[in-house]
Amino acid sequence: MTSTVLIADDDPVQRRLLEAMVRRFGYETEVVEGGEAAIERLESADQPPVACLILDLVMPDLDGMGVLGRLRDKRITTPVVVQTAHGSIETVVSAMRAGAVDFVVKPVGAERLQVSIKNALRVDALEGEIRRISKRATGTLTFRDLASRSEDMGRVIRLGERAAKSNIPVLIEGESGVGKELIARAIQGASDRRGKPFVTVNCGALPENLVESILFGHEKGAFTGATEKHAGKFVEASGGTLFLDEIGELPLESQVKLLRALQEGEVDPVGGKRPVKVDVRLISATNQNLIELVKQGRFREDLYYRLNVFPITIPALRNRREDIADLARRFMARFAAEEGKRLRGMSHECIALLSRYDWPGNVRQLENAVFRAVVLADGDELTIAEFPQIAAQVEGFDVRVPPVPMAAPAPMATAREIVRVEVRDPNVMRLLDDAGHVHPLEWLEREVLKFSLSRYRGQMSEMARRLGIGRSTLYRKMKEFGLQEPGSGDAESQDAA
Repeated sequence: MTSTVLIADDDPVQRRLLEAMVRRFGYETEVVEGGEAAIERLESADQPPVACLILDLVMPDLDGMGVLGRLRDKRITTPVVVQTAHGSIETVVSAMRAGAVDFVVKPVGAERLQVSIKNALRVDALEGEIRRISKRATGTLTFRDLASRSEDMGRVIRLGERAAKSNIPVLIEGESGVGKELIARAIQGASDRRGKPFVTVNCGALPENLVESILFGHEKGAFTGATEKHAGKFVEASGGTLFLDEIGELPLESQVKLLRALQEGEVDPVGGKRPVKVDVRLISATNQNLIELVKQGRFREDLYYRLNVFPITIPALRNRREDIADLARRFMARFAAEEGKRLRGMSHECIALLSRYDWPGNVRQLENAVFRAVVLADGDELTIAEFPQIAAQVEGFDVRVPPVPMAAPAPMATAREIVRVEVRDPNVMRLLDDAGHVHPLEWLEREVLKFSLSRYRGQMSEMARRLGIGRSTLYRKMKEFGLQEPGSGDAESQDAA
């Protein structure tokens, strides 16, 4: 889904100009006439999140500086680009100190505004990633840090928030790579165990003969190689949260002891003389169908019902494509900072490509693909040329590798494979004819009208508004190109409908 840019300006002419420019950049736009309306829109929880705010500093009800102050007080972190007709140094300094990320002077040029928006989105993505990494390390990550545009993911977040209010056992289900551990950490960060130990155990990676020792601990000399006492993961997590990932891989013999530990609140260390009391919040996760494992006799039914008290299913990334663009920008900002690359953003063709791919490896695959693209990038933004493997698997994106010439390379030169990516988008009009010459203006105008007629289903008022012309001019042009029968009432009846 395309990012939404909110424009707050009391001047209707300026609003229309900004809206046209921002839409031309490929973003969705919303406009409001004053500061109070801007605050209200940013606080709205039932509408898509705003990625960037373009804010006029001089407005009658609540001026730009007042809006910046309110955003700071309400801890709203939406990046703000301020604009004014008076670009004094004092104004710039005051706006930046109040929280603006960039500053433009009216009338702003299209290129300058586009750079400002890209910089704002990049800064916001990087700050968000740093904030999430820091909170994850301290056990204070909450669901407020997991903003999503997807309705399915919104339901996951709401369920997680409810689960965090109690110690109820949670079973998180979902494909590999969807972010099950992230949800588990957010549940802990939103609970009263916030900041306490969060211990992760990958049950699929445990050696079968050491499962009980790793989970429940062992005494010194309990078995060959036990040269010292080991507390075990349950004791390490006492007072906090124990996250058992891939719980379906746990051996049947260990499932019995796990069930007892959950029921009694105590564990029996291997070789121990008495049980040890533990206080843990258990969150388990799986990418398998546990009920099928129960039917196959590979998972204990009593343990299944003990774990599956509060199930949460995380949708695959292909089922929440609205989040792909935001996730990709976040990963790009983080990896660009780590690799020392100066990347402003991602091209809209690149976002379109990533949004159309199915991502069988989910968020983990997207993260790795963006990492590779950042390493490969030579320009100041990521394009589809940095994702050749993805482009080769998406219809409409053609990857062609030209043959290597047979001429001998120059001394000390390194051969380099060049990947050209051709985008075939049915919504893009070719400016050149088959002979390589520019189409006549009349032909271009006719094609735009034909496309608009199809796009807006003959709704003449909407067509005229989007094309920026009057209705009478639109009717005249359509008549000239034979797109409407003279005197016919089709368009008018469609409009009325």
